[in-house]
Amino acid sequence: MTALRICDITEQPIATTPAETPDCHLCAVFANASAAPRSPFAPGEQLFRQGDPVRLVYRVLKGAAVSYRLLSDGRRQVTGFHLPGDFVGLEAGVEHATTAEALSTVHASAIERSELADRAATDIGLARALWQITVRAVHRSEDHALILARQGATERVAAFLLDFAERQGHPEFIDLPMTRQDIADHVGLTIHTVSRTLSQLQTEGLIEARSTRHVRLLQRDRLECICA
Repeated sequence: MTALRICDITEQPIATTPAETPDCHLCAVFANASAAPRSPFAPGEQLFRQGDPVRLVYRVLKGAAVSYRLLSDGRRQVTGFHLPGDFVGLEAGVEHATTAEALSTVHASAIERSELADRAATDIGLARALWQITVRAVHRSEDHALILARQGATERVAAFLLDFAERQGHPEFIDLPMTRQDIADHVGLTIHTVSRTLSQLQTEGLIEARSTRHVRLLQRDRLECICA
């Protein structure tokens, strides 16, 4: 399931505001949700596995998680990264299509999917919010498909960095909670190609990779031109 970022999250219940509606009808529902079973999840611990029955819908409160699908040939395809405020596990099928795994210590709340469905049957605002989230999930899947469709490694890595920066509010410095292998499995490249491409972008003065997890976007306009 792709990440579904609706509004920023804190440890305290979130009060909805006119600017947050109608999306945050779901935020309001989760404001009183209980902590998810086994929360906090340790790094590497799974929230759910591919093929598990869909029972709970999660909201990430703190930390970051990754969703991936294991293909029939054994390869791993990373489908999305989940940040605080994201909803995870909203799927139409009866089984999870992906595995969701904590990248760092993840605190999450959870609600039974059947409870959400029952409430949406009588709450038009919640039903609209769930519909909008579904549309956003489709859009993110399309954006991911566009990254994979790009021919060059430079285009794919630049598009990934810009997309992740957008999700964090377009900061100059971005923190990457995932490994380079996770990035490689997301953009359809090898880890060596991702590392080489990041080094190339740094040599050209477009980014500054202060570490494997911290990147500064120096020339965002040139990165956008690469992806145009």
